[in-house]
Amino acid sequence: MAAAPDDNTPDPSIAELIAARPHLRMHAMDGLTMEDVPLGRIADEVGTPTWIYSAGALRARYRALTGALKDAGLDAHPHYAVKANDHLAILSLLRREGAGADVVSEGELLRARAAGIPASRIVYSGVGKSERELRLALTEDIGQINVESGEELRMLSAIAVSMDRIARVVPRINPDVDAGTHEKISTGRARDKFGIPFDEAIALYAEASRLPGIEPVGIATHIGSQIMDLAPYRAAFGRIAELVRALREKGHTVRVVDCGGGLGIPYRNQPGPSLAGLAGVIKAAFHNLDVRVALEPGRWLVGPTGVLLASVILQKQASGARFVVLDAAMNDLVRPAMYDAWHGIVPVGSADAAGPVSPGDVVGPVCESSDTFARGRLLPDLGPGALVAILDAGAYGSVMSSPYNARPRAAEVLVDGSDWTVIRARQPHSALWADEIVPA
Repeated sequence: MAAAPDDNTPDPSIAELIAARPHLRMHAMDGLTMEDVPLGRIADEVGTPTWIYSAGALRARYRALTGALKDAGLDAHPHYAVKANDHLAILSLLRREGAGADVVSEGELLRARAAGIPASRIVYSGVGKSERELRLALTEDIGQINVESGEELRMLSAIAVSMDRIARVVPRINPDVDAGTHEKISTGRARDKFGIPFDEAIALYAEASRLPGIEPVGIATHIGSQIMDLAPYRAAFGRIAELVRALREKGHTVRVVDCGGGLGIPYRNQPGPSLAGLAGVIKAAFHNLDVRVALEPGRWLVGPTGVLLASVILQKQASGARFVVLDAAMNDLVRPAMYDAWHGIVPVGSADAAGPVSPGDVVGPVCESSDTFARGRLLPDLGPGALVAILDAGAYGSVMSSPYNARPRAAEVLVDGSDWTVIRARQPHSALWADEIVPA
């Protein structure tokens, strides 16, 4: 796969980071803007830290994805991976664009329905669905349930019979393909907890065909997240196409192939796979199989559309090192602490962005050494109150945040052209303990 840049690869400059993100630009007077809204204006009215998303960028990315699939001549349908960002405003926007939803919990299913996404366009994934969750999926009559084991299949059969329902089932097959991504987000290797082993797939599909209350309709796979090379997809989809042919030779019906998600984004402006390339890989694998293709994009759609806006509390000099201390922390954006993830960080003020740069560690105020967003990052001098934007934070940002250190959840804002809306108010401190009970 396309490896992450090594330590000798220079980081992209502030100007390069902004130029690569069309919904952002540096205005000489207003500073960094998202679409037509200065981020400084949002900070003045809402405070920091604040998550800010671009509605225009999200629409553009969804349309680019569906356009690439259409241009390839594919009967392909995106189901947005709700886990990436589950805010109702994001889900509603994508629903208006025609997206379905890929959910992995009861809460996500209820969120998708609350956003108006039709049950017929919902796919339920996940390795540990409970009986309660499966009953909800059957009650809602969702489009398909991606089962991940024989044990789950048999449990679902018993539940469906008890409810006098038919479960449309798509077994998720583990193709034993290493996506070459981070260890913690790789899902398609034989040692990973996800999916049904490839060599057990035919037997399990046959069992599904015999079980009461079960209608097997296709095959699914998902090999990981933040994949920056098409070769793992090519290998995985080739194995799935082989499986579809083998199943049909045994008389089974296979109408759907769910290709999963995982397409990466260039956090560091590194080269990455194109949509046309992904569509071409899918077409090469399945063009002559007459199947309906499903995809589960999450990060690729929403990740680049969001930033985490933060203020500088102070700059600290210690042992010859510079620490830029922000009011945002690992409880807001945990990806750097959890995955050693790299995020671009740019000043919001135009004068700050034009200043001379020097290395500095960008950290938060949480009492953990891992509360670090960047090390040795080239940034200008940033005094107290200066604003910075942490880029590509629209996916796995707010949705993974926590109240650690009794820090309330940050506010969230959606920008659309020159308009912007607070889509979640900043949580008051009192809300942190409002549901706690002290015994008499």
